[in-house]
Amino acid sequence: MNQRRAGMGGPSGLRRKAARVRVGRMRGGRFSTRGDSVAVEEPMEVRLEVPGDDGIREHPVSVTMRTPGDDFELAAGFLFTEGVVIDPAAVADVRYCRNVEPQEYNVVTASVRDPAAFDATSLTRNFYVTSSCGVCGKASLEAVEVMGCQPVAGGTFTIAEDDVRALPDKLRTLQRTFERTGGLHAAGLFDGDGRITVAREDVGRHNAVDKVIGALVLSRALPGSASGLIVSGRSSFEILQKAAMAGIPVVVAVGAPSSLAVTFARRFNMTLVGFANRDGYNVYSGGDRISRGDGAGE
Repeated sequence: MNQRRAGMGGPSGLRRKAARVRVGRMRGGRFSTRGDSVAVEEPMEVRLEVPGDDGIREHPVSVTMRTPGDDFELAAGFLFTEGVVIDPAAVADVRYCRNVEPQEYNVVTASVRDPAAFDATSLTRNFYVTSSCGVCGKASLEAVEVMGCQPVAGGTFTIAEDDVRALPDKLRTLQRTFERTGGLHAAGLFDGDGRITVAREDVGRHNAVDKVIGALVLSRALPGSASGLIVSGRSSFEILQKAAMAGIPVVVAVGAPSSLAVTFARRFNMTLVGFANRDGYNVYSGGDRISRGDGAGE
């Protein structure tokens, strides 16, 4: 796949991730005005082209509010983790739509080689797996299984506890736009030695996760059994679902997990860590993948 079209370069990398604004500032009882940086938030529409007997059909899939940059990874990651494209290897091309001015760089079209790789039912089914829809946790878990999500394989990944505790600081050093704005979430992939290999930022927590998983999709590096996922905030059901779809066995969060995230991790054989920092962490599931200096698991 052409790297420029795969989101590794091109116009998306040149779009602004932060904007300058004038703000009023109150400090120490004194008011002043000054320039400040805020995270850019713009809509991005994802479309999917699917071949058929009557030619290529284009399906509108989703509109998400995101921070520009890594747009093709975001589209590819979303299509795969939400079960719209069930075979990531079938993604043939990702590009900006050229006939939608002035939104030229806010509409992304992906295409698949094989119509069997497209699950049309996912366009309505996704309603049932979002945390905002009011469906009970049991139904949400069952819906994810219908999407084809399977328990993550064991014995493929371990990491030392010292490396777990170091991950949040390592991720923070890669959050360059956050340093300017304070308004972005981050997600990263790390290896068994605690090295962060991919890191992405976005105003949306789930978008940041889709971007790093999209990097695996576009580089044909799935399943992600040799990687863990770290997120800068809390861990929710959706984040665990996306990691499991990619075959990622370990999720480390700087913040707290939700109850359904814990249930999901235990049901799908995943390691879930919360409140990670240089002083320690909590393990909610799968502590056997974390090794201590004495050789014992958590």
